[in-house]
Amino acid sequence: MKESYLFLAEGFEEVEALTPVDVFRRAGLPIKTVSITSSLQVTGAHGITVTADLIYNNTLFKDPAWLILPGGMPGATNLYEFSPLNGLLEQQFRSRSGKIAAICASPGIVLGQLGLLKGRKATCYPGFEKYMEGAIPDSAPVVVDDKFVLGNGPSNALIWALSIVKSSLGEEAAYKVASGMLLYPNSDDNRDFTFG
Repeated sequence: MKESYLFLAEGFEEVEALTPVDVFRRAGLPIKTVSITSSLQVTGAHGITVTADLIYNNTLFKDPAWLILPGGMPGATNLYEFSPLNGLLEQQFRSRSGKIAAICASPGIVLGQLGLLKGRKATCYPGFEKYMEGAIPDSAPVVVDDKFVLGNGPSNALIWALSIVKSSLGEEAAYKVASGMLLYPNSDDNRDFTFG
């Protein structure tokens, strides 16, 4: 299975960063956290320091499955201002099978300003739509459009992460993880929840 990478910049939103890592590992999907700084330790917007698996400048990204961007401020701005990541995102966008997930401010601040969302349905944290030039704004908690799975904020980080799993492994795999986390009653007859 191909590796996925979640990028950590100073000021990242902790819930949005750690939730997809947890959900991916529950689903059996390989994922690594990547610091875009020179240190493995990166501090989030609420003072929580996380030790990343890798440092960007020491990592070869060969045919990744997903590139994943948590939001948070100034985390999203720091991601956008790190030009090597911009190049990797553009390469992933142009690749045949590569996918990108972003949440909160990152769909606008990063993907929108790179012009990757033009003509696509997109959601983000309210107020950041102005950065998504040419996108079709959607207020849904999670929006899936071709190569993208986008979320609007921390309260929907779990649904966003499960939607990425659904896009990777199918609906049954996503429901299995959700059921194990008690997102809804643990019964096939009570699937009253849908993913993006």
